[in-house]
Amino acid sequence: MNSEPIIQLIDVKKRFGSQNVLKGINLSIYEGKTTVVVGASGQGKSLIIKHILGLVKPDSGKVIVYGKDINKIRKKELKEIRSNFGVLFQNAALFDSMTVFDNVALPLRERTKANEEEVKKIVDEKLDLMELEGSDDKYPAQLSGGMRKRVGLARALVLNPKIVFFDEPTTGLDVALSNEMYRVFYRTQTRLGYTAVIVSHDVPKILKLADYVALMHNGVIQDCLPPEDFQTSDNPVIREFVQKTMGYIYESEEVEG
Repeated sequence: MNSEPIIQLIDVKKRFGSQNVLKGINLSIYEGKTTVVVGASGQGKSLIIKHILGLVKPDSGKVIVYGKDINKIRKKELKEIRSNFGVLFQNAALFDSMTVFDNVALPLRERTKANEEEVKKIVDEKLDLMELEGSDDKYPAQLSGGMRKRVGLARALVLNPKIVFFDEPTTGLDVALSNEMYRVFYRTQTRLGYTAVIVSHDVPKILKLADYVALMHNGVIQDCLPPEDFQTSDNPVIREFVQKTMGYIYESEEVEG
């Protein structure tokens, strides 16, 4: 790592009533890289994303984005920082009453001054990138699960964000559709160069996309390492996780675009 992180969580703690979920999260995210956060269900992985987005405030600790503690800045500054973000939610979060085109166009219409000709050009580019040509007038109910995810990703990318967050992006998809989504992720990041933060249970497949893998266990990040180093880590918690989810041998494979 030869650069400063663009996102840092420093000793972030969060409790909900008697449930102590985050017990001191330390995590650094680097520009242009893909960081995958893995761990068992119920560990609070998605809560990390919510803290970075500023949707949840920590009980203690710091969330630093582009050098600013997002919990100590004004709403205007937070809004400016959020303008760098794109989010693909677990269920794609599409509006059922809107067409594919209007779902993808929504951020442009709400947050920019682009005219309709410009909106159409940008939306068409993103739909082409997702291989969704000809789907403009369809509604979410007419789409397969994989297509809905790709529409959600097109909307997340429509403002060309610098950082994109993926919350369990392959939940509900079968193996073939999951593999297709991985190819889409790889292709779009290669082309657009955004920083990716992915929360996922789909190990080891998701690790083919990763530059760094962070294991969350018992309320803390055990370590954040390149995939090959993660698989051979001496940390007993990581070793147990690797053996249960990946087997004793893991070979890193490049995802083809």
